Amino acid sequence: MAGAGPQPALSIVVPVYNEEGNVGPLHAELAAVATSLGRPYEIVFVNDGSRDATLERLAAIADPALRIVDLDGNFGEAAAISAGFAAARGAVVVTLDGDGQNDPNDIPKLLGALERGYDAVSGRRLERQEAFFSRVLPSRVANRLIAWATGVPVYDCGCGLKAYRRELVDGAQLPRGMNRFLPALLGVVPSRVTEITTQDRPRGSGASHYGFSRTFVVLRDLLSLPLLVRGGPVGRGHVHALNAAVIFLLIAAVAVAGRSLAAAMTALLAAGAAAAIRHNVVRVVHARESGVFRVRRILHHGNDDEDRHRGGGVLGHEPAPDLRARAGGARH
Repeated sequence: MAGAGPQPALSIVVPVYNEEGNVGPLHAELAAVATSLGRPYEIVFVNDGSRDATLERLAAIADPALRIVDLDGNFGEAAAISAGFAAARGAVVVTLDGDGQNDPNDIPKLLGALERGYDAVSGRRLERQEAFFSRVLPSRVANRLIAWATGVPVYDCGCGLKAYRRELVDGAQLPRGMNRFLPALLGVVPSRVTEITTQDRPRGSGASHYGFSRTFVVLRDLLSLPLLVRGGPVGRGHVHALNAAVIFLLIAAVAVAGRSLAAAMTALLAAGAAAAIRHNVVRVVHARESGVFRVRRILHHGNDDEDRHRGGGVLGHEPAPDLRARAGGARH
C-alpha cells in the first residue's frame, strides 16, 4: 500500500539520534505493521544530527514509503518531532521512539481510538523495562504533576508512542524538552484525548540518552504549564509582564528584608518562580517566531531534486511539499 498514491493516509514519525543498531529492525517492524493496515502510509525518520552510522543505515533501506529528514545539527528530540510533524503528509500522524522500546504492533490500537472520535491518543506503559527508583518512580511522580498542571488526562507523557489527527500538529514548534508535555501543549481538548495500554520493551541496542537530571528540569518546567496550556497563546506581552513581576518581587524582597526575613524569602521564591515561568514563555514565543530546527535535506527514493537538496536555511515553518502545493505554495 505504500505506493498506492502520492498522499498517504498515515504518517509514522520516528526521531533518532545515534541509533545505528535500531533503525533497521525498527523500520522492518513498522513497514510490516503499516502494510497490514491496508492504507497508504509513509515512514518518516528524522535524523537529529547523529554522529554514528544512523543516517547511512537509513539511506541504505530501499523502501519507497521511507522518507528521511536529515537535520542540520543536533536540535533535541522536541525539535526533531517538530520537523517530523512538518514533513508528515498523512491525515493521521503517529510518533514513536527510535530505540525500539515502543512496540509498533500497538499502533493499530491507537488508530482505533482515533476512529472512535479522539483527537490524540497516548500510549501508557504499565510494565516499564527500566530501573524503578532511578527512572520509573520519578517518572510517575512527574506525570501526575503534569496531568494536574495541564488538566489533560495523560499519565505517561514520557511514552513516545502517540497518535494525532494532523490538524492538531500542524505548525507545531516545540522548544527543547517540551515534547514531555505532549499532547497538552498542542491545545487538545482534555475530553478528546485518551490513553491506551502499550508494551514497553528493552532498548534494542545502544544506551539511553536521558539521565536522572531530566526529572529536575521537568519540575522546573511544571511552573509554566498552567499558563502555556490553559492561558491561551502566549506572546511578547506575557514576557513583558513577567519581566515586571520579577523586578517587582525582587524589589519587594529587598524592601521587607529588614522587617521580616520570612516575607523576604517568600518574595524571593516568588521571583524565582516568575523567572522560571518567563524562561519557558520566552522559549515558546521564540520557537513559534523563529522555528526550532534546520533541515539539511530530505532523502526519499524517487523524489525530485527540489525535495532532495534543500540547503541549510531555517525551515522550521516549511510544511511538506504537497501541503505547500495545496496551499498555493511551491511546486512539488
